[in-house]
Amino acid sequence: MDYALAVFDLGMTNKKLVIYDDHLRQIDAVYRVFQPLEVTTVDGARVEAHDLAGIEAWFLESLAALARKYPIKALAVTTHGATMVCVGEDGLASAPCVYYTHEPGEAFHDHFYALAGDPLELQKTTGTPAFKALINPSKGLLFTKEGFPAEFARTRLVLNYPQYWGWRLTGKAGTEATYTGCHTYLWDFTRQRPSQVASLLGVEKMLPPTVSKSWDVLGTLSLALASRWGLSPDLVITLGIHDSNASLLPYLAKQGDRDFVLDSTGTWCVVMHPQKAYGFKPEDLGKVVFFNQSALGGPIKTAVFTGGLEFEAWSSLIDGEGKVAKQPPFDPEVYRRLVARGSIFILPEIVQGSGQFPASRARVIEEGKEFTFESLKAGGPRPALFSRREEAYAALNLSLALQTGVALGRAGLVKGTDVFVEGGFRKNEDYVALLQALAPASRVALTGIAEATSLGAAMTAKAALTGASLAELAGDFEIEKSYAPAIDFPGLAAYREAFLEHAERTLDSKI
Repeated sequence: MDYALAVFDLGMTNKKLVIYDDHLRQIDAVYRVFQPLEVTTVDGARVEAHDLAGIEAWFLESLAALARKYPIKALAVTTHGATMVCVGEDGLASAPCVYYTHEPGEAFHDHFYALAGDPLELQKTTGTPAFKALINPSKGLLFTKEGFPAEFARTRLVLNYPQYWGWRLTGKAGTEATYTGCHTYLWDFTRQRPSQVASLLGVEKMLPPTVSKSWDVLGTLSLALASRWGLSPDLVITLGIHDSNASLLPYLAKQGDRDFVLDSTGTWCVVMHPQKAYGFKPEDLGKVVFFNQSALGGPIKTAVFTGGLEFEAWSSLIDGEGKVAKQPPFDPEVYRRLVARGSIFILPEIVQGSGQFPASRARVIEEGKEFTFESLKAGGPRPALFSRREEAYAALNLSLALQTGVALGRAGLVKGTDVFVEGGFRKNEDYVALLQALAPASRVALTGIAEATSLGAAMTAKAALTGASLAELAGDFEIEKSYAPAIDFPGLAAYREAFLEHAERTLDSKI
């Protein structure tokens, strides 16, 4: 091993420091979970924020320990989305870094669009849908500006989350395309330049002016940190990369020009489809469908929903709060009976406005009776379905597969396009078989990349260090594929139509 590469991979729950060798083979990793801080806004609201200081201390201590074991020459940062950090004159965060899961209410969203512009027009130009909570980072900036005015007044820089960590390591400010172009409202896809939203919100001068590539070198480790932690001041730090785009990069390297869709599954299920050109269909507007920019700069049509979150939330109701129960073995006959019956459904969305059915209220429908998620969680009457565990999980997996099918359609899936399933759901035999049945003209393949997000980030670190091309990086690894079985579920099309009718019912409808 001539050198090693480090990846600082920050998920919402797990923080990881992963080490790769010079052929992109993972050789070590350390993990840590951090609890949120609770902070108070100027009007007294209590909100959760990231423990930036705690994360930084753990990261640097861990990096120093691993650097004593491996010849680390380059480091890349990859993080979850929807997060920006305000930085003051002292180089530290000047305001709390609020969790994007905070929901400020409808009045706040209306206020944001009164400042930033019509949401449909913004979607057309910036590729960004109107998410709830603070999933649009521009909303997070406005919330911080108004919720912490004294702290925001001290702000001199506003940085994307990966670039904040790069700033802390190098003292240099930058920004790159995969994060700036991911449902922020800050990038104009039609003109390929920053949008007017930052100016309208009064933060334009706080943003780095130049948008770079993920594998560009931001700088080297600051002398102060190198001295304090016994690290090399020659350690190369890249610009960083958005996590979904990092997980996509190995596929872009291996697939070349061949069309594919990646279904990256976890708390968020992210369906990503590389495109030759940017542009929405009229029916896309107003839906949770958007465009990312890939690390190569190309448009990635994307549709998302909180699939892993929904699975965990509903399974906790089926099996009992706090129980980690393994779902029943896959039995196609259970699905055939449930589909033929056509009267039992589990419907989205637990996090309202986060997925493909923003008008849907999370609930169970059983023989015409409806049980909302809220009432079930509060201990209300339970559907008989929950006493039939195999059927309950079948209804849940059908819901997740049908949501994925809608996301695939909105991401532009066409006949013959391969669908790669990575992440937690690739181990869900039921989900994969249903997805293949819903997309019979495509091949659904389970892919075996350990830590795909970290690997994609490691690719950018190696590219920065060596100048290796994407084709050269592709030679360092293989993507194992196993294809889903073709199983017939008679009546699935009719069940799908009934599911869609229920899921598209507006929130104002009587439940």
